[in-house]
Amino acid sequence: MKIMNPATGSVIAEVAADSLKTVRAKYDLARAAQPGWAAVPIKKRLAAIAKFRELLISRQDVLVRTLTAEVGKPIRQSRNELNGLTARIDFFLAEAERSLRDERVFSDAEGKMEERIAHDPLGVIANISAWNYPYFVGGNVFVPALAAGNAVLYKPSEYATLTGQHIADLLHEAGVPRNVFVAVIGDGATGAALLRQPVDGVFFTGSYGTGAKIAASTGRRMIKTQLELGGKDPIYVCEDVDVKAAAAGVADGAFYNTGQSCCSVERIYIHEQIYDAFVAAFVAEVKTFKIGDPTDEATYIGAITRRPQLAVLQAQVTDAKRKGAKLLLGGHVLKGKGNWYAPTVLADVDHSMRVMRDESFGPIIGLQAVADDEAAVDLMNDTEYGLTAGVYTASERRAKKILGKVAAGSVYWNCCDRVSPRLPWSGVKHSGIGLTLSTYGIQTFTRPKAWHLRGA
Repeated sequence: MKIMNPATGSVIAEVAADSLKTVRAKYDLARAAQPGWAAVPIKKRLAAIAKFRELLISRQDVLVRTLTAEVGKPIRQSRNELNGLTARIDFFLAEAERSLRDERVFSDAEGKMEERIAHDPLGVIANISAWNYPYFVGGNVFVPALAAGNAVLYKPSEYATLTGQHIADLLHEAGVPRNVFVAVIGDGATGAALLRQPVDGVFFTGSYGTGAKIAASTGRRMIKTQLELGGKDPIYVCEDVDVKAAAAGVADGAFYNTGQSCCSVERIYIHEQIYDAFVAAFVAEVKTFKIGDPTDEATYIGAITRRPQLAVLQAQVTDAKRKGAKLLLGGHVLKGKGNWYAPTVLADVDHSMRVMRDESFGPIIGLQAVADDEAAVDLMNDTEYGLTAGVYTASERRAKKILGKVAAGSVYWNCCDRVSPRLPWSGVKHSGIGLTLSTYGIQTFTRPKAWHLRGA
């Protein structure tokens, strides 16, 4: 399997992909190793994870350069991802032991009857991860899963294979047994082979289409399934904001990681009283974003990781222009080697256009004027997705009223594109099922067992 640099179009590595036979062998090894790992005291399991954290820091330069080379992410943003992962690991290290210990929930006055909840590991889980934030979305799964005593068959995206191999190597060096965390290498066919194994849980991050197929398959087997899927994340900008500051914040939310995030801002609704001023400030901000070599510390807009996405972006622009949108910036593939798309701003859009309905996953955004808060809420909810949504306003009360009516797993007041390890990360509708992060995201890798204990 060839690993390509999306910024240059060059081959940076060739690796052997797993076959159905090798995937089965890896599953068998993980199944045999899992009980022994679960029997290791949790303090020792957490010590291995803490060592993994240390190695991430000490090897950061190599790790960020690998990530930038294979996904095209600007190197400063790759470094931000590594730094963000260490903070998430800190949360898991602080909360895992408490979250996983047995809970006594009832004891009668005579002390003869007791009820307890134990949190048993699921067993062997399949973690099919994503390329856009391989450390973040992978770490949200494999760190708490390992802490809880599971074995993990980790399939990195074929677009982040080398990063996946780095993760496996560092975990093994940190003390996680090789057969407890096993990297499964390959593309969609390898992922399908992994899903054929009798695992105890499937944790997938990716598109709605693939997630729906996984759900249909695992549903028949009655195993734990979590799907972190797409988003069409809206922001509503009220008329009482500092226009320039709001435009800068929302532009960063839309174009960070070149717009290749499930929680990137993908739709912007602006109160009609400030529409023209906001659009002007927004375009001015986007024009400051430097496009270029992802290894340059000053670069903000990097390459498009998956070449087929260029056609998706161009089709959305063509559709929007045909239906009356105004192209204010970009709107075309950039010439040269690699996969590059110009930062694109479309104004006067509406919901008949693909750019406001279909996930873009690139540096493209639509702006639409609205008459009032009610109209904004209606449009924000007019989507198949429900991952994140935000409101910019001077009034906390107004923001809470609006966001309380929006169907989304995470909501933001005067911020966007933000994830906290202390809060659950989840979606509704086509954005997925289940959750990661928070203490719930630790317990999700366990099976609660109810204990009824009656003394003699």
